Amino acid sequence: MTEAAPSKRAWLAPESRSRRVIFALGIYAACLLVYGLVAGDRMLQHTPYNHYAHLADSWLHGRHDLGGPPPAYAGGNDFALFKGKWFISFPPFPAVLMMPLVLAAGSPENFQDGQFVVWLAGIAPAALFLVLEKLRRSERSERSEADDLRLALLFAFASVYFFTAVQGTVWFAAHVVGCGLAALFVLWALGAEKPMLAGLAIGCMFLTRPTTALTGLFFVVEAVRVAYMRPDRGEARELPAEGTLLERAREVVEGADRATLLRLLGAFAAPIAVCLAFASWLNWSRFGNPSPSAFGHEFLTVVWQSRIQKWGLFSVHFLPKNLAVALGSLPWLPAKGEPFPGHVPFMISGHGLALWFTTPIYAWLVWPRRPGVVYGAAALAAIGPCMMNLLYQNSGWFQFGYRFSNDYAIFLFVMLAVSGRRLGRAFWIAAAWSIAWAFFGAATFEKPRFDAFYSHDPGLIYPRD
Repeated sequence: MTEAAPSKRAWLAPESRSRRVIFALGIYAACLLVYGLVAGDRMLQHTPYNHYAHLADSWLHGRHDLGGPPPAYAGGNDFALFKGKWFISFPPFPAVLMMPLVLAAGSPENFQDGQFVVWLAGIAPAALFLVLEKLRRSERSERSEADDLRLALLFAFASVYFFTAVQGTVWFAAHVVGCGLAALFVLWALGAEKPMLAGLAIGCMFLTRPTTALTGLFFVVEAVRVAYMRPDRGEARELPAEGTLLERAREVVEGADRATLLRLLGAFAAPIAVCLAFASWLNWSRFGNPSPSAFGHEFLTVVWQSRIQKWGLFSVHFLPKNLAVALGSLPWLPAKGEPFPGHVPFMISGHGLALWFTTPIYAWLVWPRRPGVVYGAAALAAIGPCMMNLLYQNSGWFQFGYRFSNDYAIFLFVMLAVSGRRLGRAFWIAAAWSIAWAFFGAATFEKPRFDAFYSHDPGLIYPRD
């Protein structure tokens, strides 16, 4: 008995790998418990928008189309019609994950897709903790282990990821899978340590949320840095500290070891190429279009199809309206003398609340004290999907908060960790506000008893055109 005690304590020894894994598993377990409780009866039945389960079922029956009309319970919501056949036009990787369980269940209706998504939802916060710890151990972050734990839990319960994680429906399932892949990508990309796994993560991200593939620039920056510093040769050169940012970047690129850089980038690109080839084959087989990004959203039978045909899926035309949603959409009170609609004290547009309103902790990103390579690489990675989403033909409707921010939220939390800004009283007040609104969204969104809080009029902010 006396010899067993030190052995048990060793599992939690400071800086040990087992300690990090145990903490990550604890985060996952906490997320599973809370998400499961908030999801409620979504854990016990299929969701009304179980598109990925139907896509998996189609493949299991040897076809690409649904084999008939969409199920009545889905209300015709977001199905693609092409040459008289119905298709699921959402990028397919989440359906790949569901295939074995759909096969075991026997039909999409017997598969509890909402519960499946909740089981996946804890991966992103847990992997984010491992990312932040890796940054701390490599002395690229000054945060403590406790800080890293808090930031991972804030991502889980103080960002729009919370309400996303408990929905289970097709749009939100993609975000859950995408966030998990993004966190794993950063974990494998740091130090360019696992280029093939990082490339595989990016490829699967493209097959889940295509715009998130732009975050692959994070690995490119890390690969160039490693090729310049050459730690594998025992040189460990320091990055240049003098000159303008552009001059220092040019010095690093020109001084990078070409053989190392090509080896890293080649290993990173190989699995991405395989995923792109699969997407090209899939889209050509279904729609006769070999473009890897032509998943068929232009064939959606939705009320705003006319604007897709007129402006395309991405256009500067949509930028002002999407900015209005992301930055200007706030709760509103009834007009003076008007009774509360549905007896609620305020209402929220179905376009969702502004990002700064739901998650004010992001304000701490604006003035980093010591922005280094990781901060810049994460910012560069976040800009790509952020801009593409702002140019998209849809604001994210129907949502509680700006759900498209999930596409780059992992990188925003990495930036918080390495910004050097003190997380003082003001930050934790903002964090408490974020937690309160995130919990409200998770507990009320798409729950019939709380439907009165949400306006279903898309024309309030985003008129059809």
